Amino acid sequence: MKVLVTNDDGLDAPGLWAVVKELQEVGQVAVVAPQQEQSGVGTSVSLRQPIKVSEVKSQLTGVETYSVEGTPVDCVIIAVNSLFPGEINLVISGINRGPNIGNDIFISGTVGAALQGYLQGISSLAISVNAYESLHFEIAAKLAALLASKVKEGLLSREILLNVNLPNLPLEETTGIEITTLSKQSYTGIVQEVQAGHYQIMRATKLSNIDSHSDIEALQRSRISITPLSFNLDNSPNNSLNHSLRRLVSLLYQGLRS
Repeated sequence: MKVLVTNDDGLDAPGLWAVVKELQEVGQVAVVAPQQEQSGVGTSVSLRQPIKVSEVKSQLTGVETYSVEGTPVDCVIIAVNSLFPGEINLVISGINRGPNIGNDIFISGTVGAALQGYLQGISSLAISVNAYESLHFEIAAKLAALLASKVKEGLLSREILLNVNLPNLPLEETTGIEITTLSKQSYTGIVQEVQAGHYQIMRATKLSNIDSHSDIEALQRSRISITPLSFNLDNSPNNSLNHSLRRLVSLLYQGLRS
């Protein structure tokens, strides 16, 4: 089994190397990560411009490592299609410093990289810890390795996309693991005018009216959140939205011609 590890915190981020160390017990690991931090870039791709990729010395023996002057999604595309074509069995993105929950996953470079792996037909996992300092990476790393082993053993689907978030607590203070839904809320809804005509988007420190059984609720209850994500958009003829739109077609066309 060959695991590709990437992130959006950059190649030198301690969370990345914490998970790589644990994954070496499961299979062969390759690291392809951004040279610099790329937080908040979501699914951005560096189209129509050269992307410098350099093989660099790994922090751990036996781990082929590349630095990419691009986004997390660039890293996955280049790794899967050029550096290791046909070799990658699992993509793991993280361990991220800070949570990736609720609507914020759509701007997350961590989740964006995992999504790209999934779209390439590879089981993928994004993993984050709900803190920005004094992080307990060891628990997240062990959980990532356990999930990787279940993929290797065939106990998890070969076509999965999981978003995992852990409370920043010692294991004895973590109250369990919960399969959650994606909250409809966001931590990035605060805008502050820092000077005339200049605005800064900031993260909220807490949220209210938390969705039941959601990723955010699980973290607030000191539980690990595992959220299965699906981007398999249903465009079948019997889709209810398609049915409604078909009934409007003649009215829309008449409106265009009137």
